[in-house]
Amino acid sequence: MQTFKRYKWTWILLLLALVMAGYLAVNSLNLGKEKLPVIGEVQDFSLENVDGDQITLADTQGKARLVYFFFTQCPDVCPITTFLLSQTQKILVDDGSFGKDTAFVSISFDPENDTREAIKSFADRFQADYKGWYFLRGDQEVIRKLATDSFKVLIAGNSKEDFVHANRIALVDRDNRLRALYDAGDTDNITPEFLADRLNELARE
Repeated sequence: MQTFKRYKWTWILLLLALVMAGYLAVNSLNLGKEKLPVIGEVQDFSLENVDGDQITLADTQGKARLVYFFFTQCPDVCPITTFLLSQTQKILVDDGSFGKDTAFVSISFDPENDTREAIKSFADRFQADYKGWYFLRGDQEVIRKLATDSFKVLIAGNSKEDFVHANRIALVDRDNRLRALYDAGDTDNITPEFLADRLNELARE
């Protein structure tokens, strides 16, 4: 009893340290947090990348992914959102998860203007790391259907002069399930840190 009294504050500090360590362990494992709902299943696709290879959904399966629909001649939201993704990429490269546990898929819906060369030039402006960032193109109607059916993203218009599209970033889990949609224009909340955290949490599920 005397020993306990003598070292009372040492024991209290030790107990607090253990409690904090336990909290951090639970938090790092994503335990105790409510999981994101499953919004839907992502349909399979086969689209061309900047090297001319066909990329399917299976090529990115097993990774938590962010998916974004864009066109390179977009005058406003597409370059801004792609810059947001490039900042997120830097965080994920630094923590070692990019290309291993996490990935991005950017899909152009303007095949007339977005050649492989045009997309590569656009991607290089944002220092895309191609080991984990897939830039894809394909038939416009196929991509419209993919955007609407799998990602709840509406694309309207037929050319760069009249394209209208929802500026959303989709979060997809390792099993090809849509788990969240983020408004990329909500810059107060949808930050690179937020997106990186969500991806890493999903990769650990």
